[in-house]
Amino acid sequence: MSIKKKYLKSKAVFKVTFKIAAEQAKSVKQAHVVGEFNGWSTTATPMRRMKNGSFSATVEIKPGQAYQFRYLLGRSQWENDPDADGIVPTHFNDAYNSLLKL
Repeated sequence: MSIKKKYLKSKAVFKVTFKIAAEQAKSVKQAHVVGEFNGWSTTATPMRRMKNGSFSATVEIKPGQAYQFRYLLGRSQWENDPDADGIVPTHFNDAYNSLLKL
């Protein structure tokens, strides 16, 4: 998994690309990025499967905040990104969210 951030001065936003490696997503047919920046919608930010089997999605996000997020692989497998800027506990007390700082 990886995260690439690029600041766009013309729009005053970060263009953030989320990637899931093929070996981490080999058993799933779909993946989504789910987080505070999309209202925790499990359908708003689908990731595109690449020819090599990896998944990728690019989102424009406003700077100056930290956003919690996770990946939804398939319909029920939740994963954090080890390349995130940190992790924070959820209110469920048995799970953590990845943290994106912009």
